[in-house]
Amino acid sequence: MRPAHIALAVLVAAVWGMNFTVIEVGLDHFPPLLFSALRFLVAALPAVFLMGRPKVAWKWIVAVGLALGVAKFGLLFIGMDAGMPAGLSSLVLQIQAVFTALFAFAFLGERPTRVRVAGMAVALCGVGLAAVDEGTAGPLGAFALVIAAAACWGVSNVLTRKASPPDPLNFMVWVSAVPVLPLLGLSLLTEGPSRDLDALRALDWQGAGVVVYVAWITTVFGFGAWGWLLHRHPASTVAPFSLLVPVFGMSSAALFLGESVGPLRWASAALLVGGVALTSRTPRAARTALLSSPAPAVSVPTDSAPRACDPTGKAVRP
Repeated sequence: MRPAHIALAVLVAAVWGMNFTVIEVGLDHFPPLLFSALRFLVAALPAVFLMGRPKVAWKWIVAVGLALGVAKFGLLFIGMDAGMPAGLSSLVLQIQAVFTALFAFAFLGERPTRVRVAGMAVALCGVGLAAVDEGTAGPLGAFALVIAAAACWGVSNVLTRKASPPDPLNFMVWVSAVPVLPLLGLSLLTEGPSRDLDALRALDWQGAGVVVYVAWITTVFGFGAWGWLLHRHPASTVAPFSLLVPVFGMSSAALFLGESVGPLRWASAALLVGGVALTSRTPRAARTALLSSPAPAVSVPTDSAPRACDPTGKAVRP
């Protein structure tokens, strides 16, 4: 990769990593489900009118929109609102690569190699260590919600792989339109119309800024730039940069939110990131086939914390 392309890949990872800190700030302005709904509303509009018609069947757009937008982001935002730290969330969410490999084996018949199995074991050890660390400082229920969000991300990765969208950005924009109404409905039912209205009436420049960041910067710019890189380089070259996401996530949370990162958390980070790297490792035969093909396959992560398994477990894209 050219130095400029490497810099762009690192910038995207930084944008996605800092997204968790921005989410933490946004949760001070909005209830979690309303915040998630606004994120997808702003990401989808006006982009749906500029992207043209969807290029895959609607069943895949709806399925991924529900799994990724409603389940994954709903659980993530609720978990962070319940006390899960931003930096730890950026780290733990990477376990989605393990869930993706497991679901791909169960539903797509993709048998993992021994190296990937070893990587999953190492990553799970990292999550276990993170759970021990969090158990001494925060609510384990919130930790479990983020783990559940990672599992839903794994489901959406497998669904996206089945959909095989030829245009990742077009797909992501249309997927973003699906969760808006379900999330708004759930917010009205569980968070209450009065709380939602109070949050919207109190909207200030900071609240508007965080919505713009999570919608346009992480989605439109992030996915667009990542897809651009994947059109020009093999996925096995680009995907490892997604492992920088929790590094930027934990660093930005420590810098801007004052979150402490002790030795136990650094150890869990090393295990989890190392395990995800092994889980996402492309077999030599697949790398040879990819490098000999005339056009590299496009795979784009589906959100701010992309996976490292092409790079999020999908064969598009989070």
